[in-house]
Amino acid sequence: MLNRLVARVMTPALALALIACAAPGPQAPVEIRAGRIEQIVDTTIASNHHAGVGALVGGLTGLGIGSLIGAGTGRDVAMVAGALGGALAGNEVQKKNDQPIPAQQIIVRTNSGVLVAVTQPIGPPLYVGQRVYIQGNGEGARVTPQQ
Repeated sequence: MLNRLVARVMTPALALALIACAAPGPQAPVEIRAGRIEQIVDTTIASNHHAGVGALVGGLTGLGIGSLIGAGTGRDVAMVAGALGGALAGNEVQKKNDQPIPAQQIIVRTNSGVLVAVTQPIGPPLYVGQRVYIQGNGEGARVTPQQ
């Protein structure tokens, strides 16, 4: 009985969570500006992993494994214990894998004279005085060397 109830509740919840993670947002037109690098500062940025995914996957895995143990009330207890244990284990695994990413904050003076700061993961070698393009805007902006 509890198995069916859990399956009826968890299946749509899991489907909604996966759809929410995969749904793309509206795409803004790509803006490209030219300029020259004024300053580069080494920094780090937070990992791009989604918080809570480890606990969700671990909990669902533990629930599935718990459903294979015992029968009746014992099975229900095993499912709850498996879900809780899996969620805790999944959360710990995700914490250990969420390390900061080495990055650079790059200050560019555009051809129009405006200073733009872009923080991005370390990529192609860049240096002060180099002519570059700033592609995109906001958090999606990236600095690339001119060819």
